[in-house]
Amino acid sequence: MKIRQNVRHFAAKQALTLPVVGEKVNDHLVGMHTDIFAEKADERRREERRDHLDDFFDATMDTYVAALEDGFPEAEAREITHIQANFDFYNHGWTEMMEFPSDELGDHYDRYRDFFERYDISIDDPLGEFRPADGIADAPSTPGKLDDPEHPYAEGGFADDVYVETADGELVVGGQDEPDDVDVEEAPGVGESDR
Repeated sequence: MKIRQNVRHFAAKQALTLPVVGEKVNDHLVGMHTDIFAEKADERRREERRDHLDDFFDATMDTYVAALEDGFPEAEAREITHIQANFDFYNHGWTEMMEFPSDELGDHYDRYRDFFERYDISIDDPLGEFRPADGIADAPSTPGKLDDPEHPYAEGGFADDVYVETADGELVVGGQDEPDDVDVEEAPGVGESDR
C-alpha cells in the first residue's frame, strides 16, 4: 500500500503509549481518520457511517500499538490498520472509500498473515481480537457496489510492500528510519497548531 510518513507519524507513535497525552492523540487521530474517510463517501452516506467509523478507528489504534509492540516499524504498523479499514469498507460495500482495489485484498492479507492470524483478524472479521467487548456501531451497507466496484481513491500495484511517500515527495519502499529527535508535541492533537 502507498502511505505517507512524516515526523507527525513518529510523534503520534510515541504519544499513543503515554498516559493522558496518548488518550488525547488517540481521540484526535480517530476523529481525523473518520473525517478523511467519511469525506470519500457519497455525501448522502457520510453521517450514517460516522459512528461506525469512530468506533472502528478507535479499535485500530489498539492494533497499531500491538503491531509496534510486536516489532513492526511505524509504517508497517500503520499500514496494518489501513488494511483492516479496507477490509471493513469492502465488507460494507463501501468501495468508494477503499485505498486499494478490492482484487488486492488477499495480497495485503497475505503480507501480514502471521500478525492477522495471531489476533484472529480476517477479511471477514477485520478487528478480530481488537473488537471492543461492547461492539462497534452499525452502519448501512451498500453491497450492490461489490458487483461493479468503483475505487476513485484507490491506488493499485502497491500490494507487495509498504510504499512510503516522504514529506519531500520521495517514494521509499519499507518506510523511513525513525528520527532521533522526535518531539511528542508534533503529534496530531498535541501541538499548538492543533488546538
